[in-house]
Amino acid sequence: MTYAVPEQLAAAHKANVETLLTIANTAFASAERFAALNLNTARAILEDSVATAKTLLSAKDVQELAGLQASLSQPALEKAVAYSRSVYEIATQTQEELSKVVEAQYAELNKNVSSALDKAVKNAPAGSDVAVAAVKSALAAANSAYDSVTKAAKQVAEIAEANVAAATNATVKAVGTSAAKVKKAA
Repeated sequence: MTYAVPEQLAAAHKANVETLLTIANTAFASAERFAALNLNTARAILEDSVATAKTLLSAKDVQELAGLQASLSQPALEKAVAYSRSVYEIATQTQEELSKVVEAQYAELNKNVSSALDKAVKNAPAGSDVAVAAVKSALAAANSAYDSVTKAAKQVAEIAEANVAAATNATVKAVGTSAAKVKKAA
């Protein structure tokens, strides 16, 4: 019986290097997106601050100032919420991409373990069927548990995303209502 161990090791190392490159590229792409988002947000905040200051300085009395402040708070909150959503979106997409890499690695590991078990069965001494069947059963149970945990984690992420969206919308709506009341009173 011959084993191509050096070739198998080389292939495994190559696959590991490719996986690490995928993870590194994903991390760099994510960092790039965060940097661009932060730079654009900082630029927008500076521009908005100047415009807000000019607007507030143009107020002729306290009532007009109060009205202006109320009308300016809504767009600022909406921009803060949009920024938060963008951060959440980048983080979620990065996590999904990394999860795909992990799932692919897990699938490859399962394939290799199954292949090794099949080879072991062919060369196993008589009477070892029970032990091999137990290992295969344990592997199947582990795969089933992994699938269940993965599905549960995805459901939790979906629920969390829905809750964040609902809370964000409620906050924006509440601030909008408050701003309208302050504007009316002024």
